[in-house]
Amino acid sequence: MKKLFLMILSFVNLFGYGEERMGQDTQIWDFHRITNIPNYDTFGKLWTTLQGEYIATIALVSVIAVLAAFSLHYMVIGPKQFSHAGKKIYAFTLFERIFHFIAALSWVILVPTGFIMMFGSYFGGGMFVRVCKNLHAFATILFIISVIPMCLWWIKRMLPASYDLRWMLIVGGYLSKIKRPIPAGKFNFGQKSWYYIAVFGGFLMIITGGFMYFLDFNSTSVQSLFGLTQIELLRLCAIIHNFLGIVCALFFGIHIYMAVFAIKGSIHSMVSGYKEEEEVYILHSYWYKELSHKNKINPSFSYDPKVKI
Repeated sequence: MKKLFLMILSFVNLFGYGEERMGQDTQIWDFHRITNIPNYDTFGKLWTTLQGEYIATIALVSVIAVLAAFSLHYMVIGPKQFSHAGKKIYAFTLFERIFHFIAALSWVILVPTGFIMMFGSYFGGGMFVRVCKNLHAFATILFIISVIPMCLWWIKRMLPASYDLRWMLIVGGYLSKIKRPIPAGKFNFGQKSWYYIAVFGGFLMIITGGFMYFLDFNSTSVQSLFGLTQIELLRLCAIIHNFLGIVCALFFGIHIYMAVFAIKGSIHSMVSGYKEEEEVYILHSYWYKELSHKNKINPSFSYDPKVKI
């Protein structure tokens, strides 16, 4: 119990940034702040230019473009609707739903707090931004808890398949109002793309975010590996983290739109664990045929002759 208390106390102390931590003999505080000035041209000027002139514009334009695309799709094509009166196909175990919920919760916190931190000056800085920073750190812990089982549990189903190219060429059938079997396994190409961005991009976000959050920890081994000083490493991490953060935020928005709006009732599969049979037959035709061959379902629909396993 005492060890647990000390661990918690050590973790809490990590949140204590301020004057009491400044002046330590590290590579970014005290007299090192002067010696780091000549290194400004290495990523420093690039970071200042990107943060001051381009990142806000890129983020804003990207968000507006995606929201406009969602609105246009919803008004012109509309959501796909599948019968809820037929059979139910068990798609996700309780374990999968739990770590997916933890991941979703972490992203709901990470995305808005990340944007607030990115543009902290527009929010007046101070306590509000500091609270968002701490919430961001807390959500990162939730994401770490979920990303490991998410990576290991789904990696086999997320491997590229030959039919992914056909899914990509027809954009998964989302640009058509006609319901016809789509070449996809349990996870389609869009879901696979989000998986790789969320998991492997997420790992990179954790690493770069950790460097920025803890600032003055010992990073000599990483510095020697890349031939960078600590301040250069921090600047590079900030650039990668911000741009990757924008990409992750946009894909997270797409994921939400697809689950909540583009396919009516799709989100319920992550609550109950079951998908509607017609939805699986149309949107995951390869998986539907796989389940039929393994006698895991008694199919109500005939197979598309073009679908081969």
